[in-house]
Amino acid sequence: MKRDTELSAAIDAAHLAGAVAMTGGRDGIHYARAFGTRSLDGAAMQTDDLFQIASMTKAIVSVAALQLVERGKLSLDAPLDALLPELANPQVIEGFDADGAVQLRPAKRAITLRHLLTHTSGFGYEFMSADMVRARGPAGSPTPGTKAALISPLLFDPGEKWEYGISTDWAGLAVEAASGQRLDAYLSEHVTGPLGMVDTHFNPDAAQRARAASLYLRGESGLSPMPIEIGGGPNVEVLSGGGGLYSTAPDYMRFLQMLLNGGALGSTRILSDVTVAQLTQNHVGDLRAGRMESVVPSLAGVFDMYPQMDTKWSLGFLINPETGPHGRSAGSLSWAGIANCYYWLDPAADIAGVLMTQVLPFGDPGVLNALGALERMAYRGD
Repeated sequence: MKRDTELSAAIDAAHLAGAVAMTGGRDGIHYARAFGTRSLDGAAMQTDDLFQIASMTKAIVSVAALQLVERGKLSLDAPLDALLPELANPQVIEGFDADGAVQLRPAKRAITLRHLLTHTSGFGYEFMSADMVRARGPAGSPTPGTKAALISPLLFDPGEKWEYGISTDWAGLAVEAASGQRLDAYLSEHVTGPLGMVDTHFNPDAAQRARAASLYLRGESGLSPMPIEIGGGPNVEVLSGGGGLYSTAPDYMRFLQMLLNGGALGSTRILSDVTVAQLTQNHVGDLRAGRMESVVPSLAGVFDMYPQMDTKWSLGFLINPETGPHGRSAGSLSWAGIANCYYWLDPAADIAGVLMTQVLPFGDPGVLNALGALERMAYRGD
């Protein structure tokens, strides 16, 4: 029996244009296969084709921020006001008056880098929070890709809850302020470039864009084109540290292998092993992390990868505290991108996996079934 028969059947059942699946470990790639086509009427998908990885950007930017912590240019627990004046005097949504106007109060504490990296800052996403949308008032939301779009009142006091949102976009701005470099230049010099991630960019060139998978929206009548750039496009004011990168499965596997190897890939060291250990530990205490609501079902459904577990968050990843249903060891790390791209890394078993697709809404059941099949295959050692 072919080793990926179950995975191939799951991909077919998901009714996608195409996908790329890959697994590996510290020693390299163990499995790689492209399925389908880049677009419904396009060329065959290749394993090194580009995808909008959206929130898979967050882990890369978290690593960049921790590099600057190692160098003493950022602190995990110091207020960020001096570097990012827009974060001074944060305001928390208290409620709404009879006319619908937002009522605010001063936050109990300042926002820190630790709050941003753990999604405990109080910032959310508008497509997940009705209160954030209401707080914008009649003017509505500013243009995506502008700094104004990131300036928002908080949903709660920093450190008191977990809420997925724009925190890592602010972490990207902290990287820029601390380094004196634009985020794309910093990543190229210190993270993606040294790791040989040649196709990981905020603004791919024309040749790379020709290899990019098309994005689709799944509806009652099937897949329809969704020609948007999740990070806001090439000419934005603010590069999205929370979701702006394009990448490939081989590139992202290099990033995951670096983490499996304690911060180094070959002779290239990105983080110290001490920082990698810190990066992978629970940093939200007793708070449960990982469940996401939605008020825009065309973008995302309610999502909870492990609803029966008391999942946690590190300085960049979801942590499953118990063995996963498909083989993942307790303490494994994972996350995803909104266009149904997923990854995990399991240091205990020396396994990492990536599944890339380009379909909305997030949490697509067919893609999640395929992810489970990929995971089972990896842990069987097929």
